[in-house]
Amino acid sequence: MAAKWTPSSWRSKPILQQPDWPDKAKLEAVEKKLAGYPPLVFAGEARRLKDHLARVAAGKAFLLQGGDCAESFAEFHPDNIRDTFRVMLQMAVVLTYGAACPIIKVGRMAGQFAKPRSDDFETRDGVSLPSYRGDMINGMDFTPEARIPDPERMVQAYSQSAATLNLLRAFAQGGYADLHRVHRWNLGFVEKSPEGQRYQELADRLADTLGFMEACGLTSETTPQIRETDFFTSHEALLLGYEQALTRVDSLTGEWYDCSAHMLWIGDRTRQADNAQVEFLRGIRNPIGMKCGPTMKADDLLRIIDLLNPENEPGRMTLIVRMGADEVGAKLPALIRAIQREGKVVVWSCDPMHANTVKSSSGYKTRHVDRVLKEVRGFFDVHQAEGTYAGGVHFEMTGQNVTECVGGAQAIAENELGDRYHTHCDPRLNASQALELAFVIADMLKKERQQNGASRIKAAS
Repeated sequence: MAAKWTPSSWRSKPILQQPDWPDKAKLEAVEKKLAGYPPLVFAGEARRLKDHLARVAAGKAFLLQGGDCAESFAEFHPDNIRDTFRVMLQMAVVLTYGAACPIIKVGRMAGQFAKPRSDDFETRDGVSLPSYRGDMINGMDFTPEARIPDPERMVQAYSQSAATLNLLRAFAQGGYADLHRVHRWNLGFVEKSPEGQRYQELADRLADTLGFMEACGLTSETTPQIRETDFFTSHEALLLGYEQALTRVDSLTGEWYDCSAHMLWIGDRTRQADNAQVEFLRGIRNPIGMKCGPTMKADDLLRIIDLLNPENEPGRMTLIVRMGADEVGAKLPALIRAIQREGKVVVWSCDPMHANTVKSSSGYKTRHVDRVLKEVRGFFDVHQAEGTYAGGVHFEMTGQNVTECVGGAQAIAENELGDRYHTHCDPRLNASQALELAFVIADMLKKERQQNGASRIKAAS
C-alpha cells in the first residue's frame, strides 16, 4: 500500500462523473451517518474472492460476473433477486461442463446503483435536466424534482444492498444452490426455448452423475460443495463518498477494505492515472477490476496497474475488456503483449455489452445478441492466438423476461423492444439470451481445453 494513502486522499484529486450536490451539508451528514453503519461485506470474504481470482489468473478457474446494469429501488423484490441468482447458477453449470474447472460467481448486485453518463444533461422536447445517474443519486422520472441529486438516496441504497446480500447468502448457503435442484433453476419462460431444452439435457446428465456419486457416498450431507456455493458481489466505484464511508480497517490484518462489496471496478471513463477513482482504489485491499475500452494504450495500462497493484499480487487485478465486436481483434493483442512482456499477473475478462450499444429505429437503446457473441468469440480467438488465458466474462443481464436486446435464438425483433423494456439505464440480456451466451462460451472453453490437452501430449512425446 502506498505510504501516503488514506481513505479520504482521493478528495485532493480530479474527479469525473459526479453529481452536482445542491446541499453539501446534507451530503456530509449522510456520509457521516453511513460511516457508522455496519459493513456490508467482510474483509475475509474479499480475501477469499482474491484467492479464487488468483486461480483464474493461473488458468485454473473461470470468472462469471453478471447482473443488473443499474439496480433500482422500484424493481427491488425477492423474486427478481432469486431469478437473477438462479440464471447465474444455470450459466455456471453450463460453463463448468465446458471449462471442467471451478466457476467463480460474482454478481453486479447489492451496490450497482450509480452509473456514469455520456452527458451531464438530458434534453427532451427542448427541455434540459440533469442526467439520471442511478437511483442512489437521483430519480429516473424526467422532472426537475426527480433529477435533483439527493444524498438520502445513498442510505436507501445501503439498506437495499444489505437486504439483497442477506437473501443472496441464504440462497448460496441455505440449500437453494444444491446441485440436486439443477432442474428447478430453469425459468418458466426459458424452458421451451432451444437453450432451455439444451440446458435440460445437461441437467439430466448432471442428475445421473449425482446419482452415481450418491451411490459412492458423496451426498449433499457429506459434501458441502454439492449443497452450497460461494457468491460474491461487485459494483463500479463511482460515488466515492459512499465508498469511503464503508471503508474499514480489517481487525485481523490492519489493512483497509471497502466493505460495500467484495470487488470494485473502475470504469473506462474514470481510469485516468491521476484521478480520484484510481487514488481511492489503490489503497483498499479488495480485488479490483478496470474496464479497458478501445482507447486504452499499453503504456497507460501498465502505468495504472503499477499504481493499483505494485506488488503484482495474483487475484488483485482483473482487466475487463470492452472494445466492441469490430475492435477487439485489432486492439486487444497489443495490451496482452505488454502485460506478458512486463510479467503482470492479471485476470482477462470480456465485457461484450458496453461497446455494442446502439439506438434502434424505434428509439430504444439496445444490443444485438449476435454482436455480443461476436465480441466474445473475438476475445477468445485473440487469447488463443497469443497463448494466453481468456479467464472470464462480464455482462449485464436479468432473470426477468425482458425484451431489451434483439436477436439471438429467441429472435427478439426491434418492434418488440417496447413489449417489456424495463431497464433504468442500459439494455440487459434476459435469461434465455444469457443462457445462449453461456453455451457459446462453454463450447469455446471446451475447445480450448481439448487443444491445450493435445498440445501437452504432443510436447510430452
